Amino acid sequence: EAIDLPATTRRNLELVQTLRGEDSPTLFSLLDTCQTGMGSRLLKSWLLAPPRDRDVARERLGAIGALQQGEAWQRLRARLKGTSDVERITARLALAQVRPRELVALRTSLQKQELLAAVPQGPEALLTQILEDLQPPAEALALLQAALLEEPAALIREGGVIAPGLDAELDELRGIQDNCDAFLLDLEARERQRTGIGNLRVQYNKVHGFYIEVTQGQAAKVPEDYRRRQTLKNAERFITPELKAFEDKALSAQERALAREKWLYEQLLQQLQPHVPQLGRYARALATLDVLCALAERSRTLGWCAPEFVREPCIEIRAGRHPVVEARLAETGGGAFIPNDTVLGARARMQIVTGPNMGGKSTYMRQVALIVLLASLGSHVPAQSCRLGPVDAIHTRIGAADDLANAQSTFMLEMTEAAQILHTATRESLVLMDEIGRGTSTFDGLALASGIAAHLHDKVQAFTLFATHYFELTEFPAGHRAAVNMHVSATESGADIVFLHELQPGPASRSYGIQVARLAGVPQAVVNHARHALAALEEGASASQAQVDLFAPPPAAPAETGPGPVESALAQIDPDALSPRDALDALYRLKNLAAQRGAR
Repeated sequence: EAIDLPATTRRNLELVQTLRGEDSPTLFSLLDTCQTGMGSRLLKSWLLAPPRDRDVARERLGAIGALQQGEAWQRLRARLKGTSDVERITARLALAQVRPRELVALRTSLQKQELLAAVPQGPEALLTQILEDLQPPAEALALLQAALLEEPAALIREGGVIAPGLDAELDELRGIQDNCDAFLLDLEARERQRTGIGNLRVQYNKVHGFYIEVTQGQAAKVPEDYRRRQTLKNAERFITPELKAFEDKALSAQERALAREKWLYEQLLQQLQPHVPQLGRYARALATLDVLCALAERSRTLGWCAPEFVREPCIEIRAGRHPVVEARLAETGGGAFIPNDTVLGARARMQIVTGPNMGGKSTYMRQVALIVLLASLGSHVPAQSCRLGPVDAIHTRIGAADDLANAQSTFMLEMTEAAQILHTATRESLVLMDEIGRGTSTFDGLALASGIAAHLHDKVQAFTLFATHYFELTEFPAGHRAAVNMHVSATESGADIVFLHELQPGPASRSYGIQVARLAGVPQAVVNHARHALAALEEGASASQAQVDLFAPPPAAPAETGPGPVESALAQIDPDALSPRDALDALYRLKNLAAQRGAR
């Protein structure tokens, strides 16, 4: 039984495709250094369906460890390189749709006995099974060696596929064809001597068969027994009774040889059918060995460690790294990846992760999921150490997107995915919740985020990483004993911000959203306006100790109690009758009255 990886998890973790729909950079593109196509396919299937049974992962880890001793994986990869796709060839053989050159490629792969010598001998059960399955079926190999030429034609209908010595009838028919050239040269020499035509030629083409060609200038010398077959601009083509008899014999032999070859090839496919299961096991062993060597190479090249599996529920990672982001930084020269620890267990099943935008919350959450996934499929992991308890599923709710085709808004899609997680997650699941509740009004979103967090903590009790910008949720651990606050840090220097990408205990102090907007290239006027608006909102919030609801209706205007002194003075002014001097005096009077009312 495999660990449950819903489609949203595969997409959000970018296992085989990026969020933009590209094939790279993904976890699969980073891992896939396999030498064969069947190895790459098997690696992808391991990645998308990691087993829950830890014994399977332990066997794979043991095999990887054995391959790393003495760098055995290097020798094996060199010998695996260029191996044909035995898996697909065997599938086509089972359907009797395999081509001659594919069978030759299969024969070559079955002769790679040097692979057996390079596989380490030891107690690892997986390597022992691979060694057993890599014993090629001797009878199938003997059939392929006896039946096929070294370099056969691409298609059986073209002939030239079956090796000589397999069938006496085919050899006889081929002998007639092989003697054809000698007969034509002899006939040409005899006819030149008989007719005295020095440039007479005996030739053959697929349209007109065999013919004797004579130039127009020599046509008068043509004997009476020549029969005209074709007239050209500068030559005439003839046939003689002797050449006609040979043509009938040669063409008949060619057709019969092609039919005989086709029948022999079909017989060969039938004789190979009983060996298909063993050939399938051979292909699986090759693919498994290829994947294990690729994982051993990745571990050595990228500095990964072997995980440890335990029975108690826990996810303990020391100096964990996001494998794809780390490789991307190394490739682009973007600096070193900042590793982070993760400790989830019975006393801390949920982390409330806060911190600035661009600070690394999503990267941290995804790296935990990827390390759990890699360990579960039997690979080494990007960390200093890793202890992992039972895991039955990895659920994610990350990002904002519409599903317009199914009439789902961003928020509706967000809630649908959250509902799916709340219904299906268990105590052994890993749940990633990133910015839940941001698609609706402030208080609605906060209430929903708090309710979802409480359900995951109290009812589901799954291992949960809960990233949020709702600072009110940093109070959540105070009333929930298995939740802890964590934050990614940043420092501010004037108007600049430096993201440290380092996870630390406790809640974050702020989000630095305006600084991120400035880094993204938002016009400075907009940034300045946002700074003033934020200052006003924070001042108002500190005065009322309540978060401003941006979607609340405007406050009602105070009830009218009759005209005040400002209104009365304003009503007495006739703008059309005022001189400039009188208008200025009136304005000063109104200003004074307004100031007196404000003071009261």
